[in-house]
Amino acid sequence: MEELVTALTPLDKRWLTEAVRLREEHAGPLEDQEANRRARQQGGDLATRIETRALWLAERDGMTTALHHWKQGARLALLALLLFAGFSGAGLGMAALGDGQRPVNVFWALGSLLGVNLLLLIGWALGFCFAGDQGAALGRLWLWLSERFARDAKAAQLAPALLVLLQRQRLNRWLLGLLVHGLWLLAMLSALGMLLALLATRRYGFVWETTLLAAEPFIRLTQALGALPALLGFNVPDAAMIRASGDSLPALDLARQAWASWLLGVVLVYGLLPRLVLAALCLWRWRQGRARLALDLNLPGYAQLREGLMPRSERIGVQDAAPEALPRFAAGQLESGSSGALLVGLELDDQRPWPPALPKGVTDAGVLDSRESRNKLLEQLSRFPPARLTIACDPRRSPDRGSLALLAELARNAGATRIWLLQAQPGEALDAARLGDWHDALERLGLPYADTFPLTWLEQGHD
Repeated sequence: MEELVTALTPLDKRWLTEAVRLREEHAGPLEDQEANRRARQQGGDLATRIETRALWLAERDGMTTALHHWKQGARLALLALLLFAGFSGAGLGMAALGDGQRPVNVFWALGSLLGVNLLLLIGWALGFCFAGDQGAALGRLWLWLSERFARDAKAAQLAPALLVLLQRQRLNRWLLGLLVHGLWLLAMLSALGMLLALLATRRYGFVWETTLLAAEPFIRLTQALGALPALLGFNVPDAAMIRASGDSLPALDLARQAWASWLLGVVLVYGLLPRLVLAALCLWRWRQGRARLALDLNLPGYAQLREGLMPRSERIGVQDAAPEALPRFAAGQLESGSSGALLVGLELDDQRPWPPALPKGVTDAGVLDSRESRNKLLEQLSRFPPARLTIACDPRRSPDRGSLALLAELARNAGATRIWLLQAQPGEALDAARLGDWHDALERLGLPYADTFPLTWLEQGHD
């Protein structure tokens, strides 16, 4: 788990923490005893411990892997949208100029290139100002495609968790705005590239036509639209060229070049540059807000974790000094003087004499027969793990999920672990099928086992 956690970004960690909170709100509290112990052991403030706990649970339950799948799906969805934007922009450029067999109506061409872009830009601005944090249609489409491409059932809480997390700093509007403006920027760039390619390889004539209006409004509109592009060095047709283009197809190359330059400049200034500026603004605000993202510790899902992660004695600064050696165990209670070899029994009945004769240096941890004794032992082992651990199990009991989970958790807190499957008492016989279940379960866990007391191994640590 540690390798995966170190690969996560700070945003990923808070994202997974929020996803775990939402999951617990919908499905109830998770089994988190070991996660809480690890969080307490690592230390830090409450937010740090909540994050440590959530990351351990996310790794255990597959949510970390689901996050990687979701991000891969998000990249595929973004790639699909980028390809769509690029081809759409190129199509706009080709549709605006045509095949060169007929003259280009400059205002129809301009409307096809900029009309939809400007209308959607105005709609985005109105939604940004008056619709709060409602995401744009392209943003919602991207999130929907990301979930579809992820194809992981455990990623169900990730998209809602991301939106909830970003809404606290109102970052969703900047992230989705960056997506929308970035896609339109690519589309305009593709359209501009197609215009350049067509104008460089074909001979176009430019006209404007009207039945109701006089030439003067078109002359003023053309010169007004060309004022800003002219500051960047683009040509603007003079009044005579504009008037002549309204009468017939101009044959002068100078007029063709002036109209082509005017069209390119208008598309650049009114189509591409606004999207570039807005995309840069959204990127800047997104990076600023992302650095300030933090958990809302007042939420009920986080507030109820305080007692388990920040014990009262720890919050007021009272902590016991760590002993130099692992304490001795007697009847499940920790004492002092352990040498690092430990024996513990799991749910053994009173018919078996316990503990067996132990040589010096092997510590008895008693029998774990209650939730309290298990938690206390695990708490101590997480702080002072023994070098060698033997767990005695009664193979007459079925290897249920809870017992196997406890074995795995105990083994994670020891240098090396062996399972001692106790032999039958005189006059009793073990169920061969149940014993086989134990063997299969322990092999799946990767824990070595034997039916005799591994005394030599406990004393010396040899395999």
